[in-house]
Amino acid sequence: MHAATTSLAPANSMRGEWRRFAAFLKRPTLPERAPLPQAAGLRAVVWLVLLDLLVMAALLGVAGAVMAAGVSLPETALAGMEIGTGIILAVVVIAPLTEEIAFRGWLSGRPGHIFGLLAGALAAMVAGLAAMAFFGAALATAGLVALAAGTLVALAIVYRLRHRNTIGWFRRLFPALFWLSTLGFSLVHLTNFPADQLATALPLVLPQFVTGTILGYARVHYGLWASVLLHMLHNGAIIALVLAASSAA
Repeated sequence: MHAATTSLAPANSMRGEWRRFAAFLKRPTLPERAPLPQAAGLRAVVWLVLLDLLVMAALLGVAGAVMAAGVSLPETALAGMEIGTGIILAVVVIAPLTEEIAFRGWLSGRPGHIFGLLAGALAAMVAGLAAMAFFGAALATAGLVALAAGTLVALAIVYRLRHRNTIGWFRRLFPALFWLSTLGFSLVHLTNFPADQLATALPLVLPQFVTGTILGYARVHYGLWASVLLHMLHNGAIIALVLAASSAA
């Protein structure tokens, strides 16, 4: 049987949504089931994007003050890179999709989402290795085969288990799992910095940690579509800022 949609109705104001997010951080709680996409959820995403941008502006101000004090900070992978169509597509579309599926797709605690992700990853690995070992496929071709196989297996499992509700132990452990997901999401962005400067770069992934909390909240309360859209808007704002800075230089 289906469970109820969600434990809380969408807030009726921007401040109300922000207060609900703050309450969630104090005690992360997993709703029964996120609702299907709707206007209220889209409105909440807009309010959460505004919160995200305000926090990012504050953190950029802190970083600027630190640099003004003479402290040298590591440059990100985007520094000095020519921002073309391929980079924009990767940062604004591909990265949000893959990162949300990997770090928050399973935060619902539903068996289809958990086992779909695990089985999809395993199928992708096996298909990719088999394509290279038995058919001599190039790396790019093997990658496409792996992606197709993993996607098909994951979707099949999600569909087969679509009526299963959140696993009991997952609900009990949700606060820890939420924070681990957020921490993992932030730490993976250390790869944006030179390998010999990771210790110095550690404070620089604080923005990803903060954004990760907002994305996790959006995912469990409004659905994976909401966190993907929010992530795309966040990355789009960063790209726009980089392009504006490079054109002004």
